Amino acid sequence: MITLSSDFGSPYPAAMKGVVLQSRDAQLVDVAHDFPRQDVRAAAFWLREVLPYFPPAVHLVVVDPGVGTEREAVVVRAGRHAVVAPDNGVAIPAARELAGDGDVEVFAIDVEDPASSTFHGRDVFAPAAADVHERGVEAFHEYPGYERRDDYETVEFPDPDLAGDVLRGEVLVVDGFGNAVTNLPGRVLEDRMGEFVRVNGNAVAARRTYADVDPGQWLVTVGSHGNVELAVNRGRGDDAFGVDPGSPVELRW
Repeated sequence: MITLSSDFGSPYPAAMKGVVLQSRDAQLVDVAHDFPRQDVRAAAFWLREVLPYFPPAVHLVVVDPGVGTEREAVVVRAGRHAVVAPDNGVAIPAARELAGDGDVEVFAIDVEDPASSTFHGRDVFAPAAADVHERGVEAFHEYPGYERRDDYETVEFPDPDLAGDVLRGEVLVVDGFGNAVTNLPGRVLEDRMGEFVRVNGNAVAARRTYADVDPGQWLVTVGSHGNVELAVNRGRGDDAFGVDPGSPVELRW
């Protein structure tokens, strides 16, 4: 299996699939191609949440605002998985989850003159994913064209401030429904469900699911990712709370 993820929209992912299928009879699975454009942190978050649910695979990831620059192309080996991506950190949070208790190993890809300086997804990453798929996750690095790297880029998510009665964090991402996902761990709401808490000064119901409040009503809940999220039943939490990725979030009891 080879999965594909990008911020390309359409039709660019089709070209990557075509390149892979020229040499490999692989099962191709689209994860998403509508990640926020050039937002490496958002893509890294969602990949960390999604890729661990896949069986062993090669994951082709292209969210690459540095395309055509000196940034390297890498293969990240994580357990029985490999992630082919630009060296901008987008692959590392997911790779750490995929590796479990094992190590994450990063290998730079020896890139010869790609046909395009603006579409490395087609000319660099897709051929590399096909090659790793052919060689095998356990053995690809034994062939020419891969060099171990101990110094590589990563994405780290900020830690919340959980000291005292006022909890401070920030919005990490906003999903397609408008739910604003924060870096506050869901456990802070465990004993507050059914109560009202103050979110950035507003009294908001803490509930277990969206339908526990009336349509249009605000709520704070714990999403499937395990983090606190700001939401509106049948509405957009980002609009109601006036937040975007990076916005500060303050919870008071």
